[in-house]
Amino acid sequence: MKRKILIGSSVALVSILVYFFIIKSNDGETASILSSVNKGEFRIEIETTGELEAKNSVKIMGPQSLRNFQIWQVTIQDIINEGTVVKKGDWIATLDRSEFQNKYTAKQIELDKATSKFNQTQLDTTLTMRQSRDELINLAYSVDESRIVLEQSKFEPPASIKQAEINLDKSKRAYEQAVENNKIKKKQNIEKMREVAAELRKVQAEFDGMIKVMESFNVLAPEDGMVIYEKGWDGKPIKAGSQIQMWEPTVATLPDLTKMMSKTYVNEVDVRKVKAGQVVEVGLDAYPDKKLTGVVTNVANVGEQRPNSDAKVFEVNVEINGTDPTLRPSMTTSNKIIANVINDAIFVPLESLHSQSDTITYVFLKKGLDIIKKEVVVGETNANDAIITSGLTTDDKLYLSVPSGLENKSVELLPEMNGKRSKDKEDAQVTASLVKSVNQ
Repeated sequence: MKRKILIGSSVALVSILVYFFIIKSNDGETASILSSVNKGEFRIEIETTGELEAKNSVKIMGPQSLRNFQIWQVTIQDIINEGTVVKKGDWIATLDRSEFQNKYTAKQIELDKATSKFNQTQLDTTLTMRQSRDELINLAYSVDESRIVLEQSKFEPPASIKQAEINLDKSKRAYEQAVENNKIKKKQNIEKMREVAAELRKVQAEFDGMIKVMESFNVLAPEDGMVIYEKGWDGKPIKAGSQIQMWEPTVATLPDLTKMMSKTYVNEVDVRKVKAGQVVEVGLDAYPDKKLTGVVTNVANVGEQRPNSDAKVFEVNVEINGTDPTLRPSMTTSNKIIANVINDAIFVPLESLHSQSDTITYVFLKKGLDIIKKEVVVGETNANDAIITSGLTTDDKLYLSVPSGLENKSVELLPEMNGKRSKDKEDAQVTASLVKSVNQ
């Protein structure tokens, strides 16, 4: 009898062991990954991709006055290779001058016409003034002749003397009128010459300006430096065959490589965490082993939509600390913006957090052989972890996924959160009552 009882007890014990170690382990296959609750330094980081560019640079400009000639865009015929180190005065690019050449030729013809008109007017006025002077000389002779006739007629009859006096008066009056007319003609001819001279100077100045513009179609380096192509409206670097617009005729830039910055973009969700003065850890795709540091210098106030993206982003400028000769414009950077650092924080992986109705956040907590669905209060988060301000201790173990069969298990609520929810409910009821009384 005792032997049967002993055998039965052994079978029962084996069955229990099989249940816990086989059946239970099979049921919990999907929830077998556990994570510890960590305590220590918690870094809130925002990771972005950026592009290096010089903080300061000199623009290499094409002709800046083509708008005066109704030319709004010019094609680049040839341009020096990007990254070439040049000296001041070196050739950078050649622009297509065909459209301007037509206007230049027309202006040259206009200058020839203005010069011809000036010379013709000068000859006409010279001839007119010469004729006027000859007329004055002849009239002066006529006055002398009339005076002589009057003097010789003193022994003539009174009628002859009177006629001589009249002829002398007419000669004097004709001479005086001719003198006045000569003065008027002189002033008139001076004004004519002034008019054609002004027109000639105007056309000549325009033509001289066009000569300088014509020379500027060969773009030269204003300073020493490394040539970096300017980017067009589509964000792509310009090249031979590209067109530059006359309201911004920049062909290339000469960056100051001693002070570099990374231009990056932060999405509209994270931009509220970014502020000027924050430290940034900068990595280079070209040199994975090189680690740089920088500081946020500017955060855009207005968002924008980048090409091939539906999300709105804000431009952030990061100034690189120090000087590094290996840094080159357009290098891709990986930026890690340190938005905040919290010491002695309790935090867990984001995978261990779950939510119910978007109001209660909970975790699956391992408690001996049991699993508890427990509410927690979440604080700051980063890309991988979240701070827990209430509900957990550093000795707790959490499941990273939902254990099988516990999806509908009730949540163990925190007492302090129950009080807060009750207070929120009371406030909502009071508010509703006030709204109702106002409406009545």
